[in-house]
This record gives sequence, C-alpha cells and structure tokens, in this order.
Amino acid sequence: MERKRKSRKQEMLKKHSQEKLEKRIGDLVVSADLEQNVKFIAKLLGDSADVVTRKFTIQYTPDRRAALLYIDGLVKGQILDEYVLKALMLGGEQVHTKTDLWELAHQSLVQVGEAKCNDKMRDLIDSMLAGDLLLFIDGYAEGMVINARGWPQRGVDEPRAEAVVRGSREGFTETLRANTAMVRRRLKDPDLRLKSMKVGERSQTDVALFFIDGVADSETVKMMEERIKAIEIDGVLESGYIEEMVQDNIWTPFPGIQNTERPDSVVAHLLEGKVAVIVDGTPHALIAPAVFSQFYYSPEDYYERYLIASFLRFIRLLSFGIALLLPALYIAFIAFHPEMIPSKLALAMAAGRGTVPFPSIVEALLMEISVEILREASIRLPGPIGPTIGIVGALVIGDAAVSAGLVSPLMVIVVGLTTISSYANPNYNAAISIRLLRFPMMIAASILGLYGIMLVVMLLTLHLLKLRSFNVPYMAPFSPLRLADLKDGLIRVPWPWMRRRPVIYKPQDDTRDPKQNYYKAKDGKDEKRESKQGADSDGEKPDSENKNGGSEEGGRHERNGQQ
Repeated sequence: MERKRKSRKQEMLKKHSQEKLEKRIGDLVVSADLEQNVKFIAKLLGDSADVVTRKFTIQYTPDRRAALLYIDGLVKGQILDEYVLKALMLGGEQVHTKTDLWELAHQSLVQVGEAKCNDKMRDLIDSMLAGDLLLFIDGYAEGMVINARGWPQRGVDEPRAEAVVRGSREGFTETLRANTAMVRRRLKDPDLRLKSMKVGERSQTDVALFFIDGVADSETVKMMEERIKAIEIDGVLESGYIEEMVQDNIWTPFPGIQNTERPDSVVAHLLEGKVAVIVDGTPHALIAPAVFSQFYYSPEDYYERYLIASFLRFIRLLSFGIALLLPALYIAFIAFHPEMIPSKLALAMAAGRGTVPFPSIVEALLMEISVEILREASIRLPGPIGPTIGIVGALVIGDAAVSAGLVSPLMVIVVGLTTISSYANPNYNAAISIRLLRFPMMIAASILGLYGIMLVVMLLTLHLLKLRSFNVPYMAPFSPLRLADLKDGLIRVPWPWMRRRPVIYKPQDDTRDPKQNYYKAKDGKDEKRESKQGADSDGEKPDSENKNGGSEEGGRHERNGQQ
C-alpha cells in the first residue's frame, strides 16, 4: 500500500511538472511534426473560438501538408487569401525543381513584404496573438511569421484636449504603427531612432521609444529604456501605467512627464533633445524630461508671431494664479482681513452675505464641490448634450443658491472666474493639479488667513524646487537660472534668435543652426572652436569652464541635486 501511494504521488508530481512545463513555453522549440505543433497551440490557447487553423497541401506535393494559424479579426483577409493561401496552393511547377520546400515558400511562394522564420514557440505565439499569420509545413522544425495584420481602427482625427486655432489637425490614434508613421513623416531625419519593447506579462503591449541620436542626452535615453524594461506588471492598457511607473516622484500632484495627442508636439520636443514614448492602444504619447513651465506652453505659441505667443503665455500665467488663489483670497479677506477691502465693496459684500447662514469656507467648499461634480458629470454625458448640461446646470444651481440665500452673489462670480481660468491651461494633467491644490489652499486661508495662503505657497514652492524629471530640475530654467533658456520662458523671442537648444535637457548637439552644426565641422579644432564660439554667443561659459552647461552656479546645483 505504501509503495502504491508513493508511486501515485510520483505520477501526480510528474503530471504536474509536465503541465507546468507546457504552460512555460519560453524554452520550447517547434517540432517537425505538423500535428504536434497545431495541437500544442490549440491546447495552449484553450481551443478558443477565434483561433483559426487552415490545413492544406502545397500543389505538386500532396504528401507535404501545411497549416496556417491566425486570430480571426486581427488578420487582413485579402492578404490571407490572395498572397498566402493562393500563392502556396497554386505555387506552380517550380516546386519540382526546388528540393527545399521551406526555402521555396519563404523566398518565392509567400508574396508578403515581411515574412520571418523562427524556431522558438514562444516568439511564434506572441506574433500570432499580435495579429500575424503562422505557417507550419510538415517535416520542418520551423515556423514562419507572415505580417498580415489588419483590424478595425479609428482614423486620424483632431485632438480634443489640445485644440489649436493655427496648426496641424492630426492627432494620434490607438494604433502604434500609425502613430510612429506620423512622427516619421514630420521628422525625416536619418538620426531619428526607434526602440521597440514589450511591457506587461500578459498583455505584451508594444512600446516605442523615440529619440534623435546625437541630439538627445544618452543618459536620459538609457534611463528611460531601463525604467521601462524594469516594469513588472501583468498588463498595460494605457500610457498612464508607464507614466506613473517611470517618473521620478509619484508622491506629487504635479505631472513629472508630459502627455500629448499631437504628433507635431512630439517632434518639437524631440528636436529639443527629449525622448518620447508611444504605447500601442492609446493616442497619448509621453514626453520626458518635463519641466513645470512647458505645461503652460501650447503648440500654437510657435506657429503664431512671437508678440501674440508671449501675450497668450502671460494670460495663461494669470489664469494659473486666479485658478489657484482666488477662492482662498476671498475666504481670507471675508473671514480675517475685511479691513483690506475697499469700503464700498465691503458694504456690497456684506449686503450680499446678509442672508447666508454659512461661514465663507463652507460657502466656498459648497460651490467648488458642486462645480467639480458638474464638470465630471458633463464629461460622462453623451457628447452633444454634455457641455450644454454643464453650462445650464451651473447657471441654474448658482442662481437657485443665490435666491435661496445659501451663497452670496460674489461667491458665484469667484467660482465662475476660477472655473474659467482652470480651463485656460492647455495641458489637462496640469489643470487637474491646480484644481486639487485649490482645496488645501482654501482650508489654510480659513484657518490663518493670508498667512495660511503664504505658508502653503512657500511649501508648494519648496516642493517644486525639490522635484526632478530624469535628473532635470523641475523649475528649470528659473531654478537653477539659465539665461540662454529664458528666450523660450515667460515670453518667446523671435525664431531667428532661438538658434540653440535648451541647455537644461543636456543635448549632445546644442545648436539648431546648420551652419554652426557641431557635427558638420571639418576637423577637431574647428569643432572645439565652433562649440566655444556658440556657447559664448549665448552668454554662457565655454565647456572647459563649465561641463554641465549653463552657469557654474547652476552646474553646482545640478550636482548637488544628483547627490
């Protein structure tokens, strides 16, 4: 009895290890037996209804069977029928003259641009799940991956979150290869590099890393690549997964990486020496490194004249202050500092608040939370009625609250100005951060008045100064100060004056003038002389005195931050 139990236990362990081996297919190779390969894939995929197996024989070789395996809905039918099946089944008499049938199928019969041979079962199954055709021929221990991908996809449309008056109307889609093609079409540079990776143990999401070789900082490229490869998760469905996992600090309300739907914006940042990450299945690309000021820049700033662009940036900066501070200032003046209000305005405010039963903080929180609920509800409603319901709801609720004596008329004006100012931000992520920080600012104002506001502002400033994005200070070029980079800071100078790339991103080639290009110099002496002259012309010290770029003091700040 004891021996039977042991033998039964050993059989169970052997069976369990065999099943475990079948699930772990990383080391398995393709078998020369066609039926064995087909059965293994069918069993591994659980005999799914959308897995199609088409068995056939190649003409003039009735004893040589073949099989095509693919996922229904991920393959373009015309390629499958016309250029693969028809070509293999009606191959012609050249089959007689060719002894190696597999070589003939790969080089002559399959009439598709991309066809690769592989003997690793894991690689073949991954390609099949991504939309490729798998071809097996009996007697050959190899599989052929045929590119016949074709699935329903959304066409190129205008970005909704980054609309512009002047500029491109093209936005990214959910298909990775279409997105990379839009970037390639705008940047016809042989130095443009694309590195492909897969993230997600189960989803196997394709990720593309873009950068310009010789311009982007090699350390930044290496850091981004290592952080993406270090991600351990079962599935990635959107670029937000990667954004949160690769940024330097996750315990901050401010975005450490910019996301965009615009191909022209990606190309503009690549030309500055940054890197871009495009994820399959989402129209949002990631851009790094990111600094605080760039979240208030719009692509339109570079398409309009510099005076108009500078004025629009000033308007956005003003709207940032209003969205963050206006409700808190209202609470502080009403509750703590009424003597700072002009007498006539103070009388009008007192008359408006005569019937309000709540303190100013409760009044402000009530209105702000109501507006946030309306804003969130308008997003979830169907497109045609969403904005209408949001506007009408805000007007109705505001008028009803004032008529009922729950809030003062001035509070409705304050909330309205705050809401409009928050929409002036061209970046959605940065606008959400300001909406979130508005509430602790209001609570601090209700406790300490203007002193509470200044305390929170100081804490936020210290927090921003501490943040870094891929070893780039978040508040650059203002801290550390980079005089050359201020040409594209609060204002934008004319394009003829912006001949150098921002130093804060540590580009390898810092000039945008082809006549002074560092890499087009004739000899090493000319290279050094041109680089020094270019640095001196922008008011910076030569590389021999300052290796980190910018001022010597700024270099010390960067080294201290890295330590």
